[in-house]
Order: sequence, then structure tokens, then C-alpha cells
Amino acid sequence: MARTIGARAHLAKLTAHPGLWGLRSRRIVGPDGRIRPGTVLIEEGRIRALVSRPATATVPPDIPVEDLGTRVIAPGLVDCHVHVNEPGRTDWEGFATATRAAAAGGVTTLVDMPLNCLPVTTTRAALEEKRRAAAGQLHVDVGFWGGVIPGNAGELAELAAGGVLGCKAFLIHSGIDEFPNATEADLRAAMPILRDAGLPLLAHAELDLGEAPAPGTDPRAYASYLRSRPAAWEDAAIALLIRLARETGCAVHVVHLSSAASLEQISRAKADGLHFTTETCPHYLCLEAESVPDGATEYKCAPPIRDHENREALWRGLKDGVIDFVVSDHSPCTPALKGRERGDFAEAWGGIASLQLGLPALWTEASRRGHSLSDVSAWMSARPAALAGLGRRKGQIAPGFDADLVVWDPEAEVEVDVEHLHFRHKVSPYVGRRLLGRVEATFLRGQLVYDGSGHPAGPVGAPILGRDTRA
Repeated sequence: MARTIGARAHLAKLTAHPGLWGLRSRRIVGPDGRIRPGTVLIEEGRIRALVSRPATATVPPDIPVEDLGTRVIAPGLVDCHVHVNEPGRTDWEGFATATRAAAAGGVTTLVDMPLNCLPVTTTRAALEEKRRAAAGQLHVDVGFWGGVIPGNAGELAELAAGGVLGCKAFLIHSGIDEFPNATEADLRAAMPILRDAGLPLLAHAELDLGEAPAPGTDPRAYASYLRSRPAAWEDAAIALLIRLARETGCAVHVVHLSSAASLEQISRAKADGLHFTTETCPHYLCLEAESVPDGATEYKCAPPIRDHENREALWRGLKDGVIDFVVSDHSPCTPALKGRERGDFAEAWGGIASLQLGLPALWTEASRRGHSLSDVSAWMSARPAALAGLGRRKGQIAPGFDADLVVWDPEAEVEVDVEHLHFRHKVSPYVGRRLLGRVEATFLRGQLVYDGSGHPAGPVGAPILGRDTRA
């Protein structure tokens, strides 16, 4: 699926220019959402100006500028839901492979989830260990979420002081025994602390109501797994979170929304003025239960991919702003844990590997529905940056912002093949699919970190410590 815009060496040389330099295109996603021709001027890793055409009349001739023609220049993607799994489960994924995949997908900032690593990120000491593990491996900038588990409310202030961007809880078993689910009492203890620290609570919203229908007799049938995790579990968990958000004043963010039945109650919470946000993922917007083949455990995730009607309702929720943005929830594991050769949905590890593929997957479906390049940038850059507290320097092409940019061709059709995937294990429901949109170059703070085939700048990313307080 890899293609290039050519002149890689020239682009790398341009980004090493010590002074002001620029990228020109007929399609630049501006901070107001408008698509315009112009030139992005960059200096010392920051965007100095966005000059609208006629740029040749306003950009001095001694400033080196690369003309990218009709390729889209957009803000680098901010993926604030990624399971990197290092330290401890680096055989599942790791900072080097995850951030290479991110750069290849136009992602310039990711935020790592607090579970699946060992130790889990529920103490300040564990956070420091994770930061040490990431050192020297990052191809993009990386922030960290902390975790809320039973009994660790006393650790949350220290996690905040250590630089986490928020803290996540599971309302159902996480699948990792080291990260047990939080009860209502645990959330009541944690949420005022997070509120006072200015951090959001992120929540995996499923409550085991003990009322799931029998999963069915065929463990290879996706319908059996789908029945085992009904939408009512999500809806009940979201109702609880809305109630606690109202009582405590803590900002709440629902991760990976799957159940469209909850859109109405989320909309009411927003209308009431609660700081209540939600995300969904490409797999809920691009895939549907009716099309999942028997035994195809690469499709298993929690909450599950639901039916076609639910998928279309999620698209309406995204269009209407009830759903705030789209992130990958890249949650990989070893091929053995996926158990593709057995095809048993009950025993397979749940999680979709999709880092690097979010932009073309979402654009393929969004463009069919009449959504714009600006919509996609808002959903994948500006709004997730705001949730992570990075909206003053990430997610927009505007003066003073980091020069985090993705250059891509939205008209190019690509086939996803394992040879060009950069995450560790090439097990994904997108393999073999034809998608619309090809990332051709990615810039991190003005440095070329992906050029269509490789990573010429090496690991130049940095850890993000704390939410942005820059004026």
C-alpha cells in the first residue's frame, strides 16, 4: 500500500533547513475548517504562518518551499486511544513499532492507555517506569493516561503531578487481572480528585448486568459473541457515568462508543451542560456484524462491532456532534492469543489492530456519506487534542502550533497488505481491504518522520508530560 510523493531526499533536506521554510498545496486544512490553497511556513518546529494564495506574492523568494500540488496538507492526527503495552507485554506491541505505525498513518501524537503493560499505570512509580521504557524509541510524541482501579484513589494526585493527561477506569473486567474494574464507590472516591486536578475520567462503559442472553452453541459464529455483550450493558454504564458526572462535576469521557442506543442520553447530558464527551472508532463506523466471517477472531473487540443499523446511527451521531471524535483503540496481541486457526470467539483476545489505518478507513466511509476533509480533520486531530489537553499546540494548522502535519492523497485507492504495516503483529480485519486515501509524508514538529516508505528522521518523538497550559 506504500507509494511516495517522490523527492524524499529533497524533503528531508528541506526540513533540516535552519531558518524559515514552507510547504505549498492547493488543499490545506485551515484552523477554521476551510480547505484553501496556500503555504504553511515553518520555523524551529512551529508553524509561523499559513499564507493564503497568491503565496508567490507574499512568501519571499529566498525561503525554500516545496510545492505538493493537490496533495492535502492537514494537521497531524492525534490518536488518544492506543494500547502500546510496553513495558511488560512488549511482545504484543511496543513503543518503537507502535510509533512507527503511527507516523506511517499520519498520526503525530498518541496517548497510551494504562493497562496491558506491566506494571499497569496506576501509580506514579509505574508511570516513571513507562516513561523510561519509552526513552529513545518514539517516532511521534506520546502522552500517557493513568488508571483508576479499586483502592488507588490515593495515587491519583501523584499521577496528575507526574504528567498523566487523565485517568481511565473499566466498569467491567478489563481482561487484565492487574487492572480490575472500578465499582461505583471507587468512582465516587476518584472523580472529585480528578476534578480538582483538572483531569477527565475516561471510562470503558460496560456494566455486567447478569442478563446477557446465552452466547449460542457455535463458538466460531460471531453472532454468538455479539449476543454475549448486549448494548444494554453499555447503556446502563453510560447512565451511571452521566449521573456521577452530574453529582461530582468531574469531566467524563466515554471511550469506544459502540451502542447507538446511548446517543439520546448522551445528547441530553451535553444539553444539560455536563462536561461529557465520547469517542468512537473506525471499526464501529466501517465494519458491521452481518459481514464478520465465522472464525474471524481478528474482528473481536469489546464492546463488540454491532449491526448495520447501529453503524449508520453512529454515523448520524458523529455528524450531529453527539459523538465528539474518532480514535483507533489500537489493541493488539500476539497471533497465538487471537487464535485465528481455532476461530473461537469466546477464547480469543479482544482487540482490533488498526494503528496506521485509521485515516484511510474512516475517509473511505466518510467520503461515501458526503463528509468533507475538514470533518475528518476535526474528528481525528483537533477534537482528540482538546480532550487530551493539547488543543493549544496540537491538532490545527495555525501560527504557534507544533508543525505536526500529514500530507495525503484522498483520491488514491490502496490495498492493505501486511508487507507495509508497521505495527508488530500484522493481524487485522483490514488486511486485504481496499481503502481510499494514502498517507505520503508525516512531519513531527517540522521533521520528516515518514516519507511513504520509511522513517528518515529516526526516533525523534518526545514524551508529553501534563496538559498544555500555554497561553
